[in-house]
Amino acid sequence: MTSSPWEDDGEVRRIKVMIVDDHPATREGLAIRISSEPDMMVCGEASDVSGALELIESRQPDIVVVDIALRASDGMDLIKQVRASNPSALLLVWSMYHETLYAERALRAGAMGYVNKTQATSTLIEAIRQMLDGKVYLSVDLDEKLVNRVVDGINKNFHSAPVESLSDRELEVFRMIGHGMNTGEIANRLRLSNKTVETYRDRIRAKLDLSTGTELSRTAFQWVLEHG
Repeated sequence: MTSSPWEDDGEVRRIKVMIVDDHPATREGLAIRISSEPDMMVCGEASDVSGALELIESRQPDIVVVDIALRASDGMDLIKQVRASNPSALLLVWSMYHETLYAERALRAGAMGYVNKTQATSTLIEAIRQMLDGKVYLSVDLDEKLVNRVVDGINKNFHSAPVESLSDRELEVFRMIGHGMNTGEIANRLRLSNKTVETYRDRIRAKLDLSTGTELSRTAFQWVLEHG
């Protein structure tokens, strides 16, 4: 009989979990909850991509819990970089953003699960255990066809709403516009030129069929109000 990969000579090895979130209180609360599990431990915490990458390299976590919105960067970027540099680490997104918009993007980037922050932390614990069993974790509310489409790479151009047609970077810029950031602030945050950000703005307006920058700002603001 083959033993579990989380057992070492009959003894349970504690699962190493790392938390990446830019809110200290959120990290602290989640760390307490995870550490209450007898077979889990928090091996590190980070608030941004650079700090997370350093800790992942040194601590070698089994699971990395990642928020989408991070200080000075984006959780999707972190997922892609970790998947490229440390493919053994399992990535679980824990976000306020609704999974109907971000779950598919996260799985395509390399995550293995998605949990909304409105869910009880017990759901996140369940997701961690399911992922360690080699399964993708999404809520029961998300249609099984989405999982199949993401994993198999089928119908990649399917979009059920205009915002879903935006690329990951375009969506990130759109979200920042909705938070009231101007072109210069977005460029500084993403380390891009103002011209590049303006190009993204033009692409977003075209995809969302918006005529002016004012319409774009208003639409982005409303989207942020609805989605966080």
